Amino acid sequence: MTELSKTGAAVGEPTPSSPSDAFLEVRDLKVHFPTDDGIVKSVDGLSFSLEKGKTLSIVGESGSGKSVTSLAIMGLHRLGARGKNVRMSGEIWLGGKELVSASPDEVRRLRGREMAMIFQDPLSAMHPYYKIGDQIVEAYRVHNNVSKKVARTRAIEMLDRVGIPEPAKRIDGYPHEFSGGMRQRAMIAMALVNNPELLIADEPTTALDVTVQAQILDLIRDLQKEFGSAVVLITHDLGVVAEIADDVLVMYGGRCVERGPVDEIFEKPQHPYTWGLLGSMPRIDRETSDRLIPVKGQPPSLINVPSGCAFHPRCPYADLPKGNVTRTVRPELQQVDGGHWSACHLSAEDRTRIWTEEIAPKL
Repeated sequence: MTELSKTGAAVGEPTPSSPSDAFLEVRDLKVHFPTDDGIVKSVDGLSFSLEKGKTLSIVGESGSGKSVTSLAIMGLHRLGARGKNVRMSGEIWLGGKELVSASPDEVRRLRGREMAMIFQDPLSAMHPYYKIGDQIVEAYRVHNNVSKKVARTRAIEMLDRVGIPEPAKRIDGYPHEFSGGMRQRAMIAMALVNNPELLIADEPTTALDVTVQAQILDLIRDLQKEFGSAVVLITHDLGVVAEIADDVLVMYGGRCVERGPVDEIFEKPQHPYTWGLLGSMPRIDRETSDRLIPVKGQPPSLINVPSGCAFHPRCPYADLPKGNVTRTVRPELQQVDGGHWSACHLSAEDRTRIWTEEIAPKL
């Protein structure tokens, strides 16, 4: 096993004070929200990195901290009244720039040009009173000293690139005049209008039918190849993950419980929570007479996260390690193989045996 430092990084890995060669580097990120009921630990010590041209998919149930992580990277927790109560610590390195300690103005200059985000619901993310084209034009002119005419030409070009028919006409439409799939395409055009080097997509296909989902995923993949962007895909749909991701990060209770290459996560997962997610995913590539296997219980309260391993109240193997360790000691990420990491008290032998003999045959 690889020894870990207090930050959660493996000894020998880049420390929080020195970013690695990866374009995006998140180190020991914590995002807490004080409330009358207690502190909501939405993200509680998250670390990962991402290179240009690669796609990292962050998966987990609702409330696991996925979207809070993406908003933290974009610097959006600081906006409005909500930002007065947020407590952020750790480090976020983007192209050699540290964002957590940066001023709001510095982050604002990066947002849109260096990094951009596709939101889950474009109808609420876009302004309903302004035309689609005007919003894309504004996003372009904020970072480029050009005339409205030049920006409009750029907006039409982007709408055409994302597959919106008759872009010269549709540019003057309002968000409510677009279908769900067309609105999502328009939001992608707005996100990519400045050729950002990091694209964060937060549940970009959740409200779309299956056919449109496939089109949107193909679009994101093609545009990534064209622009060479790093992509962070936030989702709970493992089918989407298998389709587009290079690496996967599994979140539970505000922390990473497993991360690694997508093939490793699907073929040799090392955490009981990941087993549960895979067991609850419908498969069409094989015949099976068994019902889907749901993850029993409910996600933990982020105000009162269970002691020890946060997953232990729902884990069918919590009593297997000796000494009640699952309820008293929080497991740290340990290297399994190469870039594959897992935070679990089960021994490597037990995890391999359970996956091979009990879990995999049922999937």
